[in-house]
Formats: sequence, C-alpha cells, structure tokens
Amino acid sequence: MLTVVEKTGKSIEEALAAALTELNVNEDRVEYEVIDMPKKGFLGFIGNKPAKIKVSVKKVPQIDIAIKFLEDIFAAMKIVVAIETVKNVDDYVCDLHGEDLGILIGKHGQTLDALQYLTNLAANKDMSEAKIRITLDVENYRKRRQETLCRLANHLADKVKRFGDKIVLEPMNRHERKIIHTALQDDRRILTYSDGEEPYRKVVIALKR
Repeated sequence: MLTVVEKTGKSIEEALAAALTELNVNEDRVEYEVIDMPKKGFLGFIGNKPAKIKVSVKKVPQIDIAIKFLEDIFAAMKIVVAIETVKNVDDYVCDLHGEDLGILIGKHGQTLDALQYLTNLAANKDMSEAKIRITLDVENYRKRRQETLCRLANHLADKVKRFGDKIVLEPMNRHERKIIHTALQDDRRILTYSDGEEPYRKVVIALKR
C-alpha cells in the first residue's frame, strides 16, 4: 500500500487533493510537508512556480485498527456493541457489551475465539511493528467460563479418586485445556494430560500410578 507521495499543484490545496486521491485516504489520515510554496511569475503567469508537497499517511495504532475491524463486523451484523478496552502489561482486553450477545460467544466460546483470532490478524497485519495481543471478552464471559471449568475439573478429579477410572473430557481449545491442567496441578493424586489432534484435542484426568 502506498503511504508517501510527492505532489504539485497551483496551490497547496490542489496538491493535497491530488495526493489524497492517489493515497485513497481522507485528509485526517495524513500529514504533509511543504517542499515548495507556489509563486506567481511575471505578469501573473510567466514563470509561475507550482506548490510542491510531500504527503505521508499517519500510522494508525494497532489497537485502533482492531477496534475499527470489530466495529465494521458489528455494523455488518447489525448489532449494537460497546467496546471497552483495557491495556495490560502483556495484552489488550476488549470487553464487548450489549444485549443478546450470545451470538458472539458461540458454543463454549468457539465463535468468540474465532473473532479474537481474526481481530489479532487484522491488528498485526503490518509486520513492521511489534506484534500486539488482543483478548476479546463478552460481558466477562471468559472469567465465568474459567470458574466453571475449575469447578468441573475438581469435581471430575474427585470422581477419578473415588472410582479409579480415568475421565476424558470433550475437545477443548488450548486455553481451556490449560485451565484444567492448572486447576489440578497441585493435586498429588491426579495426573492430567492432553490427547488427540487439534481441533479435537482433549484433556484426560487420571490417577497417578
């Protein structure tokens, strides 16, 4: 994508308009440097000197690109979503608020994970900048899901300890598998491991032998 052009015109405004057309952006997206001011020649036309400017497209922060990407998706879906963004040490968290946003979560967060993946792709498309990581959440869904998985892990671990048979959970993404492993890592009687191939990889809870 072209990001810098030099243009001439009878006036600064004319040169800028030509640059905006070539760059295909609005004026608020650029900054420019005047190389030559326009000058009128003898009798107003002999030896006229045109204006010359250098126009550069401003760098858009990656998180702004991500938010614009989400806003375009929600507009296409015709749903009203407020995006609350918090910057942490390692990532940005975009919490989505609105009515009836279950469609953005999907079964066990699968739709939310897919949307998060696409948002990160959009934000990090320009590889000239350091990669940022964006986590999407809907009305604190991820925290509630984590609490649910921790309770499930401990309940199933107790069942394994009572009956001795290993338990294989349903397929989960890497993040949710990690929650299960972490929840049970300090249980001296329980062993957890992942089995299978993506996207059908599952957590197994078993007794330590």
